Amino acid sequence: MNCIIIDDEKAARAILAQLCSKIPAMEVLGEFDGAMEAIKFLNNNIIDIVFLDIHTPGLSGVDFLQTFTNNFKIVMTTSDTNFAIKAYEYEAIVDYLVKPITFKRFEKSIRKIEKSLVSAVAQTNNDTEVTTDTIYINIDRRLIKLKFDQILFIEADGDYILVAAIGKVHRVHTTLKKIKEKLVDTIFLQIHRSFVINITKIIDIQDNSVLIDKKVIPISRSSRPNLMKRLNLV
Repeated sequence: MNCIIIDDEKAARAILAQLCSKIPAMEVLGEFDGAMEAIKFLNNNIIDIVFLDIHTPGLSGVDFLQTFTNNFKIVMTTSDTNFAIKAYEYEAIVDYLVKPITFKRFEKSIRKIEKSLVSAVAQTNNDTEVTTDTIYINIDRRLIKLKFDQILFIEADGDYILVAAIGKVHRVHTTLKKIKEKLVDTIFLQIHRSFVINITKIIDIQDNSVLIDKKVIPISRSSRPNLMKRLNLV
């Protein structure tokens, strides 16, 4: 899950970033000391969670809630316990963390958000069951469902990955490492620092490359032995 942190205190931002680093599924894409700077970033990036301090200079956290809406979840962070009840008047707010924030309380908040996102996916797809042979990718604030057998290969592309599926290539703002954690090892294998492939889609192997669909994909020297073990060689 991608997130940003909005807090005018540098120490508070550092603490939240450290808490995020302890959860493998979390990635901090930006830290901002004011809401105005964050809005510029949000207009051009896809985010799952915003950690928002109530009292920020210029445009306050409350002003941010009233003027900026999107599909991300908001977790309020503050030492002001009086705002707790009012916070839940806003639909986008899923939790309220009182400083100092402990890891136990922070982790509970993240688990709550994960459940909320899974529920949203199920509702969007009119499907109440998330199966183990699928993955959901976030494209332009839409969650798109892909079955594993639809995925041909995945390629690293800077801060993005290219998910080559049957008939279409999807560009997703995440890392190869993160999406690899969501895939099943029996089907997918990383054969190069920039490529994870679906081994059932291999058409041909020659020298240090594999052919999938019409794409020639390099095999690193260190990955070749593992690939050979995975194939049903005669």
